[in-house]
Amino acid sequence: MPSVDDMSAATLSTVPVADPAAPRSIVRQLGVDSGYVLLGFPLALASFIVLIAGLAVGTALAVTVIGLPILAGVLYAARGFADIERLRLPPVLHQPRIRPHYRAPDPGASAWRRIFVPIADAQSWLDLAHGCLKVVVSLIAFVTTVVWWAGAIAGSLYWAYDWLLPRTPADGSLNELLGLGGSGLARIGLNTAIGVFFLVTLPIVVRGCALLQASFGRALLTGVAEMRNRITVLEEQKRAAVSAEATALRRLERDIHDGPQQRLVRLAMDLGRAQQQLGSDPEAARRTLDEALVQTRETLHELRALSRGIAPPILIDRGLPSALAALASRGVIPIELTVDSELGTPAGRLDPAVESTAYFVVAEALANVAKHSGASDCWLTVSRVDHNLRIEVLDDGVGGAHVSKGHGLAGIADRLRANGGMLSVLSPPGGPTEIRAELPC
Repeated sequence: MPSVDDMSAATLSTVPVADPAAPRSIVRQLGVDSGYVLLGFPLALASFIVLIAGLAVGTALAVTVIGLPILAGVLYAARGFADIERLRLPPVLHQPRIRPHYRAPDPGASAWRRIFVPIADAQSWLDLAHGCLKVVVSLIAFVTTVVWWAGAIAGSLYWAYDWLLPRTPADGSLNELLGLGGSGLARIGLNTAIGVFFLVTLPIVVRGCALLQASFGRALLTGVAEMRNRITVLEEQKRAAVSAEATALRRLERDIHDGPQQRLVRLAMDLGRAQQQLGSDPEAARRTLDEALVQTRETLHELRALSRGIAPPILIDRGLPSALAALASRGVIPIELTVDSELGTPAGRLDPAVESTAYFVVAEALANVAKHSGASDCWLTVSRVDHNLRIEVLDDGVGGAHVSKGHGLAGIADRLRANGGMLSVLSPPGGPTEIRAELPC
């Protein structure tokens, strides 16, 4: 673990923001797209033959008992071809692999119920439609890719084999038809220029063919799954937001009731007692007013502390690094803070909602460290990684922290989930404890 200066409560250091991942090279992407298209046609042809033949036999025999198992087998075969295609999509679309949730038979289901499961599953029929129709799209992409590769190779290297081609005086050439003359230099120059055109446009054309084929596969094989996953994520975020706001309101209500409200009640009583004492005992009234003044100051101090927990002015005025530095400086144990310097610049500042959520996460995490960890040192790192804001809180305490145990971690998880983020906690018994939060920014 890094050393901490015992003489300071918090140390602020800055690190440069990591550069985003470099884009994939044109040559590498051309190889990926070409392999995807060229291999896609044989696979499409095989799936077309297998699925069309099986579908024809299963449909013809559907009136009998034999046709249903054949039809179910065809749908399972379509699922297999679809899974192969899903494995091939991520390198082309630059997206993670998504596999839809297929309907599964109930435990202990009979054989006939198991046969009807794929027949009643909508995604299985989408897989079948993809396996039967993909051959058309694949044929167009395959022919175009082969033609462009052939034109690029044959044209750009024409100068190397022109002398090997047999010719007769009666043969007409393209350069003569275009009025460029019949010399060898004109012939080589024209064919080489055509080859250079094919070579220059090759990455664009092959990329377009790959995206055409991949987009067709994505629409049928993962489109419904993506929509369902998105709906599920939005529902979870909505529930998490409601839970987080309800928890925050209950905590705020409790803090106000236990703190400023009780002090204001006592302040009102002190003022009433002082009013009664003014005529009979002015000295006692003065002492009572002094106590009321102390109560007023303490109430204002508690209200300021509550407001800092909601939206500290320094966060709005100076940004997340300064707000976190101020928060760490008030820690009861030494806290070493490392934060990206660009997060505090006007160009690098995050969305106000992201900054507020990040501040809440850090404040709650540090509060848990102070109350429950028994730690003597704490390390806080805030960085931007791949369009995400990463927050890491590490302490040398006794460990044993878990989201289900409460201590504010459940509230952190809900707040992050409501904003599309996630929380991970690694806290073995005996420590150390590492809390990592990822927040899209």
